[in-house]
Amino acid sequence: MESWAKLVPELVVSDLEASLRFWRDLIGFSVAYDRPEAGFAYLDLAGAQVMLEQRSTADDQWVTGPLEAPLGRSINFQIEVPALQPILDRLAGADWPLFMAPEEAWYRASDVEVGQHQFLVTDPDGYLLRLAEDIGKRPAG
Repeated sequence: MESWAKLVPELVVSDLEASLRFWRDLIGFSVAYDRPEAGFAYLDLAGAQVMLEQRSTADDQWVTGPLEAPLGRSINFQIEVPALQPILDRLAGADWPLFMAPEEAWYRASDVEVGQHQFLVTDPDGYLLRLAEDIGKRPAG
């Protein structure tokens, strides 16, 4: 890991080992560091970073309301990756369902459009990930 991201979501998960199998083994994150005794892992994928924390009833867990599946409703995490195909292959090999099939998308940003190949998948707790591979820019039209 080269540096710490300025914004890092910390996701409460129901089963840290199951989450690590998804985030690390299927998506491709590496564990930058962990505290297994506390049910915690800090993950990194080429500068995209996320913290996973095992759900508990401890008073020190920062939970603002009831945790009901699917967690993370109405939020998706866009994660830029160098290539989608290896991730898609690992997900298919694990028979993991996609939330949205791969597509090409272009989004206007001022006077240009930025393009990406993208797909959506949910983790074991229902957090929605939008994996995106950059395909360049073009004039907005």
